[in-house]
Amino acid sequence: MAKYKNEKRIKKLIHRSGYRGFKEVDLILGGFAKTHARELNVDEFTQFEELLEEKDHDIYDWITGTQEVPEEFDTPLFAKLCSFTPDILK
Repeated sequence: MAKYKNEKRIKKLIHRSGYRGFKEVDLILGGFAKTHARELNVDEFTQFEELLEEKDHDIYDWITGTQEVPEEFDTPLFAKLCSFTPDILK
């Protein structure tokens, strides 16, 4: 599947991912978006945008395994996000 190419929308996604208000989620989502946004295909890009509509604490709990990941977000993209290590932790 083709990579997503709309640069304006990519930049918006990166910004929205890194400035959410919950620092831990900012680091994870923002770091992931900066690293991978330009590699995502159209479906993955849309999935990531949909994830950003969710509450930060829910996303964090899903990533850390505190809560079960809802079926609609239990995707290969989310698994890739969960395995991402922000630069600050490397």
